[in-house]
Amino acid sequence: MIPHRHAASDLQFLKLNNTNAFGVGDDIMADRTHEYASPLLNKLMLIFPFLAWLPQVNSETIKADMIAGITGAVIVLPQGVAFAFIAGLPPQYGLYTAMVTPIIAALFGSSRHLISGPTTAISIVIFSAVSGHATPGTPEFISLALTITFLAGVYQLAFGLARLGVLVNFVSHTVVIGFTAGAAILIVTSQMKNVLGIKIPKGESFLHTWQDILTQLDKVNYDILAVAALTLVIAITIKKLNKRLPNLLIALVIGSFFAWFINDGTKGIDLVGEIPGNLPPFSMPDMSLSVIRQLAPDAFAIALLGLIEAVSISRAIASKSHQRIDGNQEFIGQGLSNIVGSFFSSYAGSGSFTRSGLNYESGAQTPMSAIFSAIFLGLILLLISPLTAFLPIAAMGGVIMMVAYGLIDRNQIKHVIESSWTETVILLATFFATLFLELEFAIYLGVILSLVFFLGRTSAPVIATLAPDVDTRYNKNILTDVTSKPLEECPHMKIIRIDMSVYFGSLNFIQSKLYRISEHQNRKHIVVMSDGINFIDLAGAEMLCEEADRLEEEGGGLYFTGLKPAVYDAFGKTHAIKHIGNNHFFDEKKSTFATLHRLIRKQGKCEGCQLKVFAECKEAD
Repeated sequence: MIPHRHAASDLQFLKLNNTNAFGVGDDIMADRTHEYASPLLNKLMLIFPFLAWLPQVNSETIKADMIAGITGAVIVLPQGVAFAFIAGLPPQYGLYTAMVTPIIAALFGSSRHLISGPTTAISIVIFSAVSGHATPGTPEFISLALTITFLAGVYQLAFGLARLGVLVNFVSHTVVIGFTAGAAILIVTSQMKNVLGIKIPKGESFLHTWQDILTQLDKVNYDILAVAALTLVIAITIKKLNKRLPNLLIALVIGSFFAWFINDGTKGIDLVGEIPGNLPPFSMPDMSLSVIRQLAPDAFAIALLGLIEAVSISRAIASKSHQRIDGNQEFIGQGLSNIVGSFFSSYAGSGSFTRSGLNYESGAQTPMSAIFSAIFLGLILLLISPLTAFLPIAAMGGVIMMVAYGLIDRNQIKHVIESSWTETVILLATFFATLFLELEFAIYLGVILSLVFFLGRTSAPVIATLAPDVDTRYNKNILTDVTSKPLEECPHMKIIRIDMSVYFGSLNFIQSKLYRISEHQNRKHIVVMSDGINFIDLAGAEMLCEEADRLEEEGGGLYFTGLKPAVYDAFGKTHAIKHIGNNHFFDEKKSTFATLHRLIRKQGKCEGCQLKVFAECKEAD
């Protein structure tokens, strides 16, 4: 019996074992924590998961996290402004989002290195979803953006509390790759008016926008184009020379000086204007039923995209840091960050691969790095907000184009196209739907295609035909797939191996295969090598009972060997084992074939058979 220990020793235990005390991802450690920690601490960690990593914080981690936090704050400053422009919001709302959401997500998520905040993909979906109901930049638009953020957070929190974190595993990451590539082109398209200095009507489609651009090439303002081009070239050059430098921030400063130098008041170079130098103010989403009903469908798409982004990025970085990610807790962290953020002038955010990757590379040790990043960003905003009045919109356009270019993961796209035709279909469908259809529908289409292909694979499991390999030196009854080696089969018995689950989605395929074996090949005794079966649900069990009854009526039977203990127990709970007969289940194949050989021989079917594929056949002679 383990003696009771006080809370301090419980925290020390968690520190030593790097324990995450909740969720599917860390079941073993969660069980161990539940065994050793006090009941009070277990309950507290369910509500405040940061108690699991808080004991790891010390002077060394704080120093490392502060350095990573300063780096992250400098990086996110121009990004936050750019993302707000993409979302159709005043620039300060991107910075507010970069201050609030990282803190909440760090405290209530599971990743030690994930940095949440405004992202390009979600920003463009916010713009697409809300611009149909209000004019971008207006108070009404801001109110609706905060409301849709609140609703997206509610969806995410509900998914996490319902322990649905595993569902993100069924959505291909190719959806995000295709969507972000399409979004990148849409972002470039939306910034062409700011880069070229031409006027394009709002709300036009992708094709119509480019049609307007091509018809107005003679009206390009080359001074504005020069500012945007210089900013873009500087950003690209600095990134190639030194990836650790804040290339976007430096490019914005140089672009602003250049605009100030050439602008004599007649160049038409518009400025962003001064960003309010204050911390995120309190805000109130519109909770009216009509607005909620109006925005709920789009909020679901934002929630889904945000979860896929956050979990994918968390796992990608965890593969380097060797941390185990709890998808359910990540859902909860993202949901709470958006809910809380909507009350502090923040729009929907998610995990950022750029900032999260930089956070890891900068040596961050705990989620405190995200909190420090938000704090330093707030201090920077308070100090430099007057300088933003000199920021040219054209320079922002150049920065946004740089951000959009970074969204297109060319290596991953090439890898997908070369590796899998199904993933290529998902990629292209999501990409073109993003360009030519509603953005929310593009996300749904990609997710639906992912599920369709997944269900298609699981509904048609691999069913291999096996036969004894008489040429094997060590065991004459070893079974080999007849497709890999031509082998003689018993004319009265069929041996198959099912590799996957037997559930409602695959039962028609399996049942058809069993029927063809018994009727077309005239094999009434069918042995299922069951070590590849991971799950049998009620519908699958009922189907196997039906097939066992049919084969028994025809003088044969359905037999199973090597069922995994967990599958055997679950199968038994459906009463299928009792129905089929316990004598039809074997632990070892040797006893299976010995029993069936005696049964078939007793039926008089072995007389005159010259194949003698089993060792038992030769021994009987």
